[in-house]
Amino acid sequence: MEVRKPHIKSIPYQEFKDNENLEKITKELNEGGANVIVGSLDQAINWGRSNSLWSLTFGTSCCGIEFMAVGCSRYDFSRFGFEVTRNSPRQADLIMCAGTITNKMAPVFKRLYDEIAEPKYVVAVGGCTISGGPFKKSYNVVRGIDELVPVDVYIPGCPPRPEAILYGMMQLQRKVKVEKFFGGANHKMTSEEKAESLAKGGLHGLSNETLAATEKLGKRAPIIVTDVPADFDPQKGLTEE
Repeated sequence: MEVRKPHIKSIPYQEFKDNENLEKITKELNEGGANVIVGSLDQAINWGRSNSLWSLTFGTSCCGIEFMAVGCSRYDFSRFGFEVTRNSPRQADLIMCAGTITNKMAPVFKRLYDEIAEPKYVVAVGGCTISGGPFKKSYNVVRGIDELVPVDVYIPGCPPRPEAILYGMMQLQRKVKVEKFFGGANHKMTSEEKAESLAKGGLHGLSNETLAATEKLGKRAPIIVTDVPADFDPQKGLTEE
């Protein structure tokens, strides 16, 4: 039996970089019955990452009860892809800090953050986490976890409603989707970046994630949830135009 190798027509490099030619080829293939989708690898990876955010179980006070409510059947955040919570920071993608952080807890919180693999994110839930809340003038309470770690999303409230937590997590998903996976926080440092990280402190220098907080790698500003949209339905998610 003779086995024939299929002949695949190659695409010139100039045409491969031309979106019009790619759209034309894709249209011809779709008309011929072939299902072809054209996109960037960054978009595919970030789509998967944004829909599989694993949170570290870290509720230190009453906001942790709201986090539990979001995970129960009435709100059920598993519909959005971040229902998996882990007790080990090495298996988590983010810390949803829900509750008061005291000076005694601060070193432990920072250690857990450092042990999470990059890229990693922090969601500040509730007034105590954001600014100290009603204990702001207390001598033993940290006045905002942004003094310890970079925060990606702020969800204010005392405590915030489960809808607000869902909306804040959806904003984090949007933030992940527009990140640059290659060349961003995951890239291998150049010699110049390694020298800069060593100069800024630490035995082994700063990590890519910490360097990403600077303007050099384009770390985006944190998202602050000021209000839940009127058309937001926790049973259906956020309706978009």
